[in-house]
Amino acid sequence: MQGNLSEIDIRSILQLIELGQRTGLLFVEAYTEESLPRTWFIFFLNGQIVYSQEANSSVFRLRDYLRYYRINLQGEETLPTTDSDKSLSAPEYGYLWRLLEQDIINPIQARSIIQGLVHETLFDLLSLREGSFIFELDKPLTPQLTTLEIAPLLNKVFKQVQEWKLLYPYIQSPDQCPVLTDVERLRSSLASSTVEKLQHWADGKTSLRQLARFLNRDVLTLAKAIYPYVQQGLIHIVSIENKSSLTHNHSSQQHSQENQSIKGIVCIDDALAICETVQSILQTQGYNAIAFTNPLEALNRVFQLQPHLILCDIVMPDLDGYQLCAMLRHSSAFRLVPIIMLSAKSSYIDRAKANMVGATDYLTKPFESTELLLLIKKYLDKKSGRSPINEMRYLLI
Repeated sequence: MQGNLSEIDIRSILQLIELGQRTGLLFVEAYTEESLPRTWFIFFLNGQIVYSQEANSSVFRLRDYLRYYRINLQGEETLPTTDSDKSLSAPEYGYLWRLLEQDIINPIQARSIIQGLVHETLFDLLSLREGSFIFELDKPLTPQLTTLEIAPLLNKVFKQVQEWKLLYPYIQSPDQCPVLTDVERLRSSLASSTVEKLQHWADGKTSLRQLARFLNRDVLTLAKAIYPYVQQGLIHIVSIENKSSLTHNHSSQQHSQENQSIKGIVCIDDALAICETVQSILQTQGYNAIAFTNPLEALNRVFQLQPHLILCDIVMPDLDGYQLCAMLRHSSAFRLVPIIMLSAKSSYIDRAKANMVGATDYLTKPFESTELLLLIKKYLDKKSGRSPINEMRYLLI
């Protein structure tokens, strides 16, 4: 059995495997936004799940789970694949069995880890809309430590996937990383011990999924717990893929922005021509101009870049300018930063809406370069757009 997920969804595939009481291996492949393949394996015995894993040999997932049990693995970042492994087709599973044989973990802990890994896999797969799959009848993965019934697991995880969508666009992926943006305000809302834990884990490097593993909780429960604070701007969610690109692509811009003589400006507009035009105009005038055509990407990046001024289009897909402006104003880091809305509409109602969400000014498209520069100069000469507190936060991110 094989095909595309556009023709049959994962839920139906798993139900067919359960109904037919199949034993074998399901291989699923999908592509990320960066066109990188991501693959999963699920092993079945008589229509029940024995184990699942992503198609890599990393030991980091097991390390995360073992951390909850205060078990630290030394070395072996890549799982060995020797003849002594219980299963060469699932090296992570074989490694787990080796930990059992060496009495590093007990069967109860191992079953809990397997259930967590299967839950993670189903959560990812049930969220897919596109991809390909192959199911092959094969010998069962041996030995079996546990088997999981598909129907109750599917119902539980499917409901969680639906609930997860309600967190959008503030929280979008379990692989995103939380980072604190306003510790003092958090202290007024949470117990000091909780804030200390958040300061330790919410470092912008540890993903929501990793945190869930450390705490032995499902990722939805964790995400729902921090969601109110993300809405208020006290915690920000950063995409993992942005961290390296920020360091690589924008280190010079960040360094320049630390020098107050050069102002950083972010332009957010889904029209590439507008972004290129604005960048060209501003860069020739000595500004650090960075443009984004994707508003969701921009929302992740601005907390890292901490610009002195933001230009934001109103009509954009996924997240419009009104929503984006309101979200930024909820964060203390952007309460004083000038936000200028860009729009082809010039009615009183549109301007009133912009004012209601906290926009500083409004610029009607198309606009002349002199008009844009005069407006920017007006607000950047008035204030730097970054308070000393924000400057310290910028240096610590």
